[in-house]
Amino acid sequence: MGRTAQITRKTRETDIKLKLSLDNAVDGSLVSVATGLGFFDHMLNAFGCHGGFGLKLAVKGDLEVDQHHTMEDTGLALGQALKDALGDKRGITRFGSSLVPMDDSLARVVLDLSGRPYLAWRVELPYCEAGGIPVQLFKEFMQGFANASGTTMHVDLLACEETHHGLEAIFKAFGRALAQAVALKPGSTAIPSTKGSLQYN
Repeated sequence: MGRTAQITRKTRETDIKLKLSLDNAVDGSLVSVATGLGFFDHMLNAFGCHGGFGLKLAVKGDLEVDQHHTMEDTGLALGQALKDALGDKRGITRFGSSLVPMDDSLARVVLDLSGRPYLAWRVELPYCEAGGIPVQLFKEFMQGFANASGTTMHVDLLACEETHHGLEAIFKAFGRALAQAVALKPGSTAIPSTKGSLQYN
């Protein structure tokens, strides 16, 4: 069956249905995203495809207000799905890192599925919007993901002349780094921690 999780998250601001598969995707055909924000969909497709994940996501948000709730709550839902799919995290690699170029841009994402939420976001972009979305909201998405999943994340944009390229490089690196971290070590059933646990309360 593989490691999967389904999340339904409904508030007065958003209605989210999400299914995440960590093991069953072999190509981008298992990624289907509809958030009402075309550029955000494009970024999440890049994440799923380059991470090799199955991702089915449908979001109805209060876009008549702005994009904030849609993006933050999507991060929270994706983080919760990852946490649920991993369970006690036995046998995982735990750490992941990826350095991804896209034309003028170069992004690095390093993460630890430690159970401790932390986001370091060292990202400077040349424009304040991408696809009509304020670029600060991409940090809000990542913060929501880190908080809900209990992931320590360092995101660095090392070079960027075009905002679209910079963000896309980040999301591709995010997918690849997470794929490394969730990968199972052959034959291992150990929890990769000197504490014997990767849960944090």
